[in-house]
Amino acid sequence: MNDSDEPATRPKRADARRNQQTLLDAAAEVFVASGVEAPVRDIAAKAGVGVGTIYRHFPTRAELVIAVYRHQVDACAEAGPSLLASSATPYAALGQWIDLFVDFLATKHGLAAALRSDAQFETLHSYFIDRLVPVCTQLLDAASQAGQIRSDVEAYELMRGVGNLCIGADNDRRYDARRLVGLLIAGLRRPD
Repeated sequence: MNDSDEPATRPKRADARRNQQTLLDAAAEVFVASGVEAPVRDIAAKAGVGVGTIYRHFPTRAELVIAVYRHQVDACAEAGPSLLASSATPYAALGQWIDLFVDFLATKHGLAAALRSDAQFETLHSYFIDRLVPVCTQLLDAASQAGQIRSDVEAYELMRGVGNLCIGADNDRRYDARRLVGLLIAGLRRPD
């Protein structure tokens, strides 16, 4: 025991973290395909685990939905600096990140709808803003400083615009949000 007579919290083992990541990735895929009310057995099958494993990690559906949301936000946030370091240009990195953001939004819309009545929605929305706006800002600043895009675009307004373009895809399979978002990003380019 430590000085406060409370057991010390141990970090999860690497294999336990990988298993949880696998569960979250599988749940996100199933949520995109079938909605957040998809049976837990479908998520377990996609992850290659038993249903009990999911309930051991996430005792309630709300906990699973929240964990998937946070996992998706973190993955999108972590991708920004990596893309900036590995892409041919900052503009290319911005475009690739926006594609990931669009993919995330496909998951987010279903998750957000499921969580609107949950008191944690506002906290999760703040987490989303706090994690993703700085990444988008970094990408926009790099592309602007390289002279590749306009310098008067704010990250929040761009993300909001992308989000609004993605909403139409929920109800109409003919609606191609990725194409429209591509046009929006192309419109950021500075004329040669």
